[in-house]
Parts: sequence; structure tokens; C-alpha cells
Amino acid sequence: MSGYAAVLRHVEAELAAGRLTVGAQLPAERRLAEDLGVSRPTVREAIRVLQALGVVRSGVGSGPDAGTTVIADPAGGIAAALRLHLATRRLPMADLVATRALIEGAAVRAAARAPGHPDLDLAEDLLARMDEPGIDADTYHQLDADFHVALTRAAGNAVNTAVMTALRDAIHHTVLHAVASLPDWPRTAARLRREHRAVLRAVRAGDGERAAALVVRHIEGFHREWTRRVSPG
Repeated sequence: MSGYAAVLRHVEAELAAGRLTVGAQLPAERRLAEDLGVSRPTVREAIRVLQALGVVRSGVGSGPDAGTTVIADPAGGIAAALRLHLATRRLPMADLVATRALIEGAAVRAAARAPGHPDLDLAEDLLARMDEPGIDADTYHQLDADFHVALTRAAGNAVNTAVMTALRDAIHHTVLHAVASLPDWPRTAARLRREHRAVLRAVRAGDGERAAALVVRHIEGFHREWTRRVSPG
């Protein structure tokens, strides 16, 4: 193994063995280069990859935030990869929507088994903020995306939550572009709010099957609506 891949494999091994933990700092570039027998530019290249993956954060200067610190942001790395692959058009948007529906359907079923979860209270608050008069489409969709992530997080599956957060970040601008093409956004927004509340009511009532059916219909229905506007015929 040569190049930055050796550095990545080393960091992976250190994390897996527990010798590196979240909040700890990587050794200095010089030491890593010497220990692994690679150049310092190679180490810097590896660190840039780790940053893109959401594994580390680099700071400059001499204070407590200086150096390269291990963080935990799996969604950031997944979102970056999804955005790039969406840009190549090798990942069809329809497939991402289907994945989202699959994850959220399972998530609300699980969330319905714990209807008192704090993230459901957060979801209620987000819905209230979406009801504010004069809310613009960008703010609305940030709140909308946060609502769906909160529902997923209430199910307690960290992997699903990371993937949902990544999907939210990856498709945000695509959704905004689609919204701009809708003939009557306020009417669409009012319908989406009703659908959100119906999903949350079903979760709060402990009816996981109804919640799953509603959230899948909600996701797929909005996708069909904006797809017709972006690609008519």
C-alpha cells in the first residue's frame, strides 16, 4: 500500500482499536509521515480526504482548536458523496427518493413504539414554525427536512439518521429548484403541512403502519408533482 491510502488505513486501525477517539487529535504531520514512511504532502492529502468524509476537522494556530481533531459527522461525508454522484447523473433522483421512502417508512413504524420520544416534540415545534405566515420556500424546506430527520432520529437508528441527514443535505438545492417551477407554491405548502401533521398524529397514536403508509405517500407524491414540472410529458 502506498500514498495517502496508507494514512487512511492507519487512522481507521487506530479508531477501531480505540487508540483514537472522538475529540482526540491526530499526531502531527511530521510524526505521521515518519511513522508511516510517507511524505508530509501525502499526509496532508489524506487529512483532506478525512475532512471530506466527516472524520476529522483541522484548525490552524496554536490554541486548543489547532491541529487535526477527530469528530463524528458521518452524514457530512455521505452527503458530499451523494451530491457528487448526483451531479454525474449516475444516481437517479428517483432511486434516492425510493431509498428515502424505505428508510422513513421503517423509521416512523419504530418511532410509533415510543410516542413520547423528545424528537417528536421537536417535530411538533418544527411544524409550528412551518405555519408562520410569509415563510419563504428556502426556510420552509430547511424546516421540512429537519422535521423528517427528527422523525427518523426518534426511531433510534444512528445509521438511518445519518443517511437521512445526508439525503436532506444532498437534495436540498434540487428540491428548491423544483419548487420554483410549481405554479402555486403556497397551495402545495399547505397540503404538505397537512400531510406532515397526519404522519405525526399517527406516530403519536402508536399507529406505525398508518404512519408508514402516510409518509411514503407524502414523499412519493411530492416527488411526482415536481417531476412533472421539471420534466413535463
